[in-house]
Amino acid sequence: MTAQSDVSPAPEDASLGIAKLIVPSLIGGLVALTLGIYGRLHHPTGIAVSISGFTSAGYAKSWLATGATVFAIVQVISALVMYGKIPRVSAPSWIGRAHRWSGRIAFLLAVPVAINCLYGLGFQTYSTRVLIHSILGCAFFGAFTVKMLILPKRGVPGWVLPVVGAVVFLALIGIWFTSAYWFFSTFGIHR
Repeated sequence: MTAQSDVSPAPEDASLGIAKLIVPSLIGGLVALTLGIYGRLHHPTGIAVSISGFTSAGYAKSWLATGATVFAIVQVISALVMYGKIPRVSAPSWIGRAHRWSGRIAFLLAVPVAINCLYGLGFQTYSTRVLIHSILGCAFFGAFTVKMLILPKRGVPGWVLPVVGAVVFLALIGIWFTSAYWFFSTFGIHR
């Protein structure tokens, strides 16, 4: 006799789990599309966020994006520990809280950067780097929306959350390389 955990879900159960992804995916797609359309149609103001302590919006955005990226890396590592994907590391009791808070902080650091990019600069296409950055920025917030909408859902296939989380993480890494890394490489690292 087979243990309950060894039994594969019935095809109809799997299709029901996949069906639960349709609405979150549509909403995430609409978020990404809306941001892109707004960014393209909106007349850029040049600056939207001014943070004291930085010599320019470029430095403020680059350091905030770097902070968001660091906390996103903490998110990935904590997820790997929580799900037992790092050998010989047992998950401490606080790892779930660290995972949730690192995600919250990463998102909070990314929002002013996104506002500045979207409102101050818009969706730009004047170079390949900037086009990729604009696309990834919209994709990040769309994928993040999908991730947040599927988190509370039960019956979603086990591979979905790690895949969507990886898309969110990779989009953020791409955003960082096409913005903060480029900025620091071009203008140096200082405030």
